[in-house]
Formats: sequence, C-alpha cells, structure tokens
Amino acid sequence: MHRSLTFRAIVCLTSLAPTTLLHAATDPQVEALKQELMELKQRYEVQQNALMVLEQRVRQVEEAPATPAPKRLTKSPAETPRSGQTVAAGAPGTTGSSYGQSLQEDSEPAQSVSNLYDEASGFFGGGKFSVETGLTYTHYDTRALVLNGFLALDAIFLGNINLDRIKADNWTLDLTARYNVAQRWQFDINVPVVYRESTYSSGGAGGAGPVTSDATVTRDPTIGDVNVGVAYKFLDESANLPDAVFTLRVKAPTGKDPYGIKLVNDPNNDNLSVPEDLPTGNGVWAITPGLSLVKSFDPAVLFGSLSYTYNMEDSFSDISPQVNSKVPGDVKLGDSWQVGAGIAFALNEKMSMSFSFTDQFASKSKIKPDGGDWQSISNSDYNSANFNIGMTLAATENLTIVPNLAIGLTDDSPDFSFSLKFPYYF
Repeated sequence: MHRSLTFRAIVCLTSLAPTTLLHAATDPQVEALKQELMELKQRYEVQQNALMVLEQRVRQVEEAPATPAPKRLTKSPAETPRSGQTVAAGAPGTTGSSYGQSLQEDSEPAQSVSNLYDEASGFFGGGKFSVETGLTYTHYDTRALVLNGFLALDAIFLGNINLDRIKADNWTLDLTARYNVAQRWQFDINVPVVYRESTYSSGGAGGAGPVTSDATVTRDPTIGDVNVGVAYKFLDESANLPDAVFTLRVKAPTGKDPYGIKLVNDPNNDNLSVPEDLPTGNGVWAITPGLSLVKSFDPAVLFGSLSYTYNMEDSFSDISPQVNSKVPGDVKLGDSWQVGAGIAFALNEKMSMSFSFTDQFASKSKIKPDGGDWQSISNSDYNSANFNIGMTLAATENLTIVPNLAIGLTDDSPDFSFSLKFPYYF
C-alpha cells in the first residue's frame, strides 16, 4: 500500500514538472530582462567604438606639431614633374592612381610662381625648350652746364656759358632661345636688334650773343652684340638653403663699335659736336660669371644675384673721334660688378608681382694709341642703380607675359626703362 502511494506521487510530480518549467520559460518578466540585457550589450559596444575613435583623434592631435610647417610657395625645377610625367599607382605616398594624381596636383606650385622663379633665377625649367621675344624702351635725358671762362672778384663770371643736353631713345628687340637638359643644365642664345635716336642740344651766351642749336642722329635697326650663356642649377631649395644657379655668359662684338666714329661740329654753333653715327655694341669680347639665389618664405619669395663682367682688351684700326684723323690703338673697357636683390609675391594662380633693386658699377676705361701709353678716359667710370617693378602674367599654359619698369636712381642710370617679354614654353 505504501509502495503504491509513493509510485502515484512520483507519477504526479513527473506529469506536473513540464508544465511548471513551461510557465517559468514563458514568464513575461524574464523576457523583458533578457531584452534589456541585449540592449545594454549593444550600447556597451557602441560606447567602446566611440571611445576608440576619440582616442585615435586625441593621439593625432598630440602627435601633430604646434604650428604646421608652411607650405612652400615655389618649387625647384628638379622637383616639379615635367610635362607628360604622371605619378604611378602604388608609388610611395599614394594608394591609387586617382589619389596619387590629386597629391601631385596639390604639390605642384602655381603657374605664376613657377614663372616668377624663372625670372628671378634666370633658370627656365618649365619646359625642355623655350623661346622668348622681348622689347625694351630706354630713355635718357641728361643736362650739363659748361663754363668756359673765369670768376672776377669771386662773383662776376667772364666768358661763355653753355647748357648742353642729350636726349636718347633706344629700342631693343631681344630674341632668345633656351634649351633645358635634365632640369639641371640650361643653354641659351640671345640676339638683340637695336634702334637708336639721340638729340644733342647746346645753348650758350657770350661772344656774339646767345646761340642755341640742336641736331638729331638716328641708327636704323641693326644687330647688336650677340651673347650666349650656360646655367647650372647646383643647389635645390630646402628648409634652410635656397635654390642656387650658376651662370656664365659670353658676349661677342657683333654690333657696331663706337671707336673711330667722328664728331662733327654744327655749322651754326661751334660749341656743339655730334657723332656721325651711333654704335650698337661696345666692340670687345666680354665674359660674365654670375650667381642667382631664390628662397621662399610663404607667402613671399626672396631673390638675389651677383655677377662680374670682364671686358677683354682689343685692338682697333682707328680710335680717334677727330675728323680727318686716323689713330690705331688698343682699348680696355672697365670691368663691372652688378648686384641685385628683391622680393616677390604670388597674387593668384596667374599673376605675381616683384620689387627689386639693381646696381652696376664699373671702373674707368683705358685707351693706348700705337706707340703711346695707356690713358684713362675721364668720366668713363659709372654707377648705375635702378629700382624695378615687375609682374608675371600666365596668359596660357605655355605663354607668359612679363612687363618690367626700371626707374633710374643715379645720374649714370637711364631716366626709366620699360620692357615687355613673352617667354613661350614647348
């Protein structure tokens, strides 16, 4: 009897267990807890991801310099890809062809800056071959007061007073061709065509009374002194060093030399003498080594130059300016130094402005008639200083327009000179 009751109890408990477990599994409170637990896990994962991103940003800020390095305003020709070059996919610093191309375009300097570099350094690295046409107008206007007599009682002048004046207008058409090798060497040749017009005036008082006269002498367009040059870019710009270009020019005496040109007197004024012709060259070979430096300090570009011109001694069949006289002899023109410095700014992609100062000073020239001694020519030494205002305008991808105005600062300088150049890159 006891065993029968126990068996029944076990059967009843066994039949009731699944129902109890089913009720526990489907309890709404348990499901709600499970759902809440899942949401908490998802929020935790989102917060972890947000913390990782925030940590990366903090590291980037900590590793970045306090002030970003200034972007270079100009780039040396050796670093700028030449026409036709592209950055290959997978190259260092790129992850694909399109991204690499965008990096290349961002790193290239503006066209106006490249043109500015060419003008400042004299090294035209924008293309393998380039030609340039330039036109320069120079105006001189000098006056000299000549006193031929003496002072009486330290106040009264007895004699002739002459006011001499020379006005000269010179036009020069320059044709230049340049060839660039490996963005490091440059060879060029320059052929100038010169037109000159000079007016000589003299007004005086004394003797028979006031006398004023003038005479104009012109020279039709004629080839001047042809010159050739070679440039070598031996230093690329870095954080502390500038771009540096060494140049060497040789000038040949292909123009009309000034020796042996006779001075004739005006029939109405014995005090006025004018030359029969005008020269277009100086008649001697000349060698000019030089150095150009360019350094960028965003947003400005600083540049400077130094050159020395050595004029070779030469012999001529006639060095006398007197009519009906022929005196052979030697000529040694005075050597000269030229220094220059300036600053330039790129205004935009197509235009830049520059301001510079140049000064050229030379020693006295000498002549030696055959059988005689060397004689220094008075007032042949000079100091010619100019203030220059220039501009580069990128008209097209290959053509640049470069106007420049030079204002004379010393008595030996022209009053002003204006040039317009048109470099074209192939």
